[in-house]
Amino acid sequence: MNETLYDVIIIGGGPAGLTAALYLGRSRYRVLVIEKEKLGGQITITSEVVNYPGVGRASGEELAGTMRKQAEEFGAEFMNAEVTGFEFGKDIKTVRTDRGDVHCFGVLVATGAHPRKIGFDGEDEFSGHGVAYCATCDGEFFTGKEVFVIGGGFAAAEESVFLTRYAKHVTLLVREDDFTCAKAVADEARNHEKISVLYNTEVESVSGDTVLKTIRYRNNVTGEFTEYNADSGDNFGVFVFAGYEPETMLLEGVAELDKQGYVITDAEHRTSVDGLYAAGDICEKNLRQVVTAVSDGAVAATALEKYVSSMQKKTGIVPKKNDAVKSENKNDKNTAYMEDEFFTREICKQLDSVFSKMEKNIILKLYLDDKPASDELKAYTNAIAKRSDKISVVIADDDKTKKYLPCVQICREDGSETGLSFHGVPGGHEFTSFILGIYNIAGPGQMIEDKERTDISLINKPINIQILVTLSCSMCPELVIAAQKISAENPLVTAEIFDVGYFNELREKYQVMSVPCLIVDDKVISFGKKNLSQLLQLINK
Repeated sequence: MNETLYDVIIIGGGPAGLTAALYLGRSRYRVLVIEKEKLGGQITITSEVVNYPGVGRASGEELAGTMRKQAEEFGAEFMNAEVTGFEFGKDIKTVRTDRGDVHCFGVLVATGAHPRKIGFDGEDEFSGHGVAYCATCDGEFFTGKEVFVIGGGFAAAEESVFLTRYAKHVTLLVREDDFTCAKAVADEARNHEKISVLYNTEVESVSGDTVLKTIRYRNNVTGEFTEYNADSGDNFGVFVFAGYEPETMLLEGVAELDKQGYVITDAEHRTSVDGLYAAGDICEKNLRQVVTAVSDGAVAATALEKYVSSMQKKTGIVPKKNDAVKSENKNDKNTAYMEDEFFTREICKQLDSVFSKMEKNIILKLYLDDKPASDELKAYTNAIAKRSDKISVVIADDDKTKKYLPCVQICREDGSETGLSFHGVPGGHEFTSFILGIYNIAGPGQMIEDKERTDISLINKPINIQILVTLSCSMCPELVIAAQKISAENPLVTAEIFDVGYFNELREKYQVMSVPCLIVDDKVISFGKKNLSQLLQLINK
């Protein structure tokens, strides 16, 4: 147990979790951050953060990256995995993941929240075909089109301005008689030449054929209805920013939650379970912003320091902490974290850790054309292969067998196909999912629950899974990883991933206006993030 014993395990790599990791690491405790997607949480889909003290302007990705580096320099460790359950009631707690069990004295849950749906007629029907929830992920799909934004808070105001980069015009529908966010943020939207604001307005319905053609909304003061109809042959988009719902499924039946599903904590972020703490957007609170998440993480970490210290004295056990990772070129901002042309030093460490566990050799088979993306893919995969002698790259001489190029296919050592492929260049949010695809083929791979493994084995006919993604979408990787797990376990299943930025014909064929888009056997099944269990339910129904 010594190798898997930590002082604190943090579930969730958003601002709250990363701040707690920084504080605990700095206090010389051994801390592990478990994140099932990409570190950073909701801020990674925010194009620009301007209200974080001490930071003038930064993208969500940049801010999250800085937080991660700070935590890692103080010795925090990181694991890409999905938590499946807990075992409390003892001095040493167990956190169960799809990569095995880990143990600790204290647990901090900081899993954040996901966008809330409103419930107007047509919202579910047109989700992915006109109704969207992430401007960064899906804004580009509405270039040159009318866009309606629903909401009156920070996200609605800020993302409306962001959407003007693509949209012909943005109409902001605010249910109240004014914005509910800071005046400076509201004024930026209110005074923008490409944005119209309608107050006291609620959406009744959206409708169309395969795309949105009509939106109907009502003034809740006068009762007057307005209907907007797209021009013949055109369509429009609707972006919903109506708050978030907490990601507290793991805590149902474990800790006390309120009626909305938020975790109830005390002033030090203790939950109703001894040794279990919660921080960030999953907590009952009045304001959910990066700055409050960071504050929660710091307060929770300080309380955990006291709790862990008492547990060390009680048990006589002190987890051995890894030495903090310090950059050799600390003052050189341009080179401090770079290992080679493609990957930072911290990413190379993660790659080396994953690849060192691989049991079998694999081949990355490239199908290329004469476009620049093919050159990028070739260089990218060669850089990955440099990290392990178990990975080699070959260029296929039968590129005409692949319709969508460039493409990288993960093959076994004998050259046989595994069914896993990526069309485009697997960077951005899909970098981790691609590496896990390699790991799952080469073994031992990520852990799979017995029931899910059984469900995978029940697939007894050929199935082709296609997933259309964008590299900026933080909601895509979970579905991609789930599909790759199924394909790695069952030879009847293929999992093909497409960056729609390269393949406009697929976007048009399936009329994709949101990602991820899941296609099974050439039929669009659904849009939105899904875990392994949810994907298996769709396939096996």
